Amino acid sequence: MPPASLPNLQKFTLDELAQFTKEGQFDSRASKSVALFYAGRDNVHNALKYVLSRATISIVMNMFGYDDDDLNAVLMEKVRDPSILTVITLDKSQAGGKHEASLLAIDKKDLAIFNTHFVIGESATHQISHTKGGVVDGKVAWEGSTNWSSSGEGTFVVKGNGQAGGPGYKAQNNTNSFIIDPSICARFQAELISEHLTAKSQAK
Repeated sequence: MPPASLPNLQKFTLDELAQFTKEGQFDSRASKSVALFYAGRDNVHNALKYVLSRATISIVMNMFGYDDDDLNAVLMEKVRDPSILTVITLDKSQAGGKHEASLLAIDKKDLAIFNTHFVIGESATHQISHTKGGVVDGKVAWEGSTNWSSSGEGTFVVKGNGQAGGPGYKAQNNTNSFIIDPSICARFQAELISEHLTAKSQAK
């Protein structure tokens, strides 16, 4: 369980993520069900970390591109908590990195002990597993073109004026949406589980 000072997602609203936008707030006309973030312009990394770190029930995800020390540390904390169901699918062509290795190392100890299910695979037609998203606690989904890397999320360097940029700044043109619509979250989670089972059947 997270420390008492860290809220869970039971009363989560998208307004909590407004702090990670360039403006620090959403437009008064903004949807209450979906929020769109832009890599480099908005702080996609910390928005993802905010949501993932509050998981207390489940994380179901498929990531093409998985190369973020910070987000991996959050995920590994959840993986090692047997009270949290984690279902993780990664793409076969992207599976040579150190972060995948950390998951595989736990696999040798039997991931089932931690209520974790992890597989590296492909799509049903043996193409890349290109989904970049997940659902946390069945309540908050994230999805978009953003892979978990410094350039994918945008290396967020805060200058004196509080804007992204500065030495070392780099960012791909990527988007990342956060969604709390119950129907979309349910359908997306079902698709992610289907992708996981497909990859698992191919791995045998």
